[in-house]
Amino acid sequence: MLRAFRDAFRIPDLRRKIVFTLLLLAVYRLGSTIPTPGVNTAALQQATSGGLFGLISLISGGNLSQFSIFALGVLPYITASIVIQLLTTTVPTLEKLSKEGEEGRKRINQYTRYAAVGLGTLQALFFSLYITSNPAFIAVGWAPGLFTVLVMVLTQVAGIAFTLWIGERMTEVGVGNGISLIITAGIIANYPREIAATGELFRTEQVSLLQILAFVAVILVTIAGIVYVYQGERRVPVTYARARGGAPGGAARNLGGQATWLPIKVNQAGVIPVIFASAMLIIPNLIGSATATRAPGVNAFIQTYLTVGSPWYLVLEGLLIFGFTYLYNSVQFDPRRISEQLREAGGFIPGVRPGVPTAEYLGGISGRLSLWGAIFLVILTVVPQVVQRLTGITTFQFSGTGLLIIVGVALETLKQLEAQLTVRRYDGFISKGRIRGRLNN
Repeated sequence: MLRAFRDAFRIPDLRRKIVFTLLLLAVYRLGSTIPTPGVNTAALQQATSGGLFGLISLISGGNLSQFSIFALGVLPYITASIVIQLLTTTVPTLEKLSKEGEEGRKRINQYTRYAAVGLGTLQALFFSLYITSNPAFIAVGWAPGLFTVLVMVLTQVAGIAFTLWIGERMTEVGVGNGISLIITAGIIANYPREIAATGELFRTEQVSLLQILAFVAVILVTIAGIVYVYQGERRVPVTYARARGGAPGGAARNLGGQATWLPIKVNQAGVIPVIFASAMLIIPNLIGSATATRAPGVNAFIQTYLTVGSPWYLVLEGLLIFGFTYLYNSVQFDPRRISEQLREAGGFIPGVRPGVPTAEYLGGISGRLSLWGAIFLVILTVVPQVVQRLTGITTFQFSGTGLLIIVGVALETLKQLEAQLTVRRYDGFISKGRIRGRLNN
């Protein structure tokens, strides 16, 4: 990895791309420190420390807890991308666009941006109403009225549009996927402050050195496990039939034909099941908070059994992750569609008949991999909460979801850098070959 980055900085074109990407990330982080007008950030930070709000704040790099001008950032785009991705397999118009190549992809991306701005407007309105409903969250000199809500919504919508523009510029001109890099930068931005807070716990002897070492060891093991599972895939061999041809009157000869494989990842769903499960489990906590005075029994039940980190909460979260993993994978990986595409292209799996048997074979493989992927996500979600309870280190936001995002984005960016380095080396080899050919002639 370090060698790839070192070689990239030696090439002027790649060095400019990397510097451009870092500058745009710096602009994004600068905007993350500017609070939205009318918000008391000190009071709001205490209300967004757990649950779905904590997960959103983690992905946004703490922007939600401060409700900065980039508080929502790329979150509406992520939601819109998931929705459009699911609709592509069910809506005929979107499915047709997805098969039209580059032009179809551009149209789908355009629809995704429009949907992101629309969803961002609704989310900004929801958070603005949530803030103005509590006088403690409103800054001095502002009143909880229509004008305050309008200013907050307009600020957030402008922040969403600007963040999407930054992400697109990074993808087109810089290195890596801009949206993914923005999310990763937001997560990493919290680490220096959390490390300093953990060091303060050690200095005041609230935690021991052994607890910190055990905590760090678990993080390193988790990162190693994420890398192993993220790169893990089942390669299904696929053979394309050879065509027979030749000149008229001449001898027949084989044309085309090749053997390749169909990769199926172990963790096909990524972090989406974890986000969906957290979103579902925050609903009972919101209901409990809203009915604390009217229905104290309901609130007591929720606080006892559905509090974040409680045993029943972990069990229910694990079951939801299993369910959402299978649901998302069934939508994303359609064995029948892949079987039809293989048959149309003249491909087949050795030892498996084309058509329905191929679909059943691929469905069985996907089901088994989904099981291991779901187990991996459950472990990745439950272990950090258990480790934090055992070690007593709650100042560092040890999130398996955050580590999964960071490692995944780092590996994908590294692959892009290596691919660009390979292309430039190949071009250099071709150029040298041409020069030598001219000299020989």
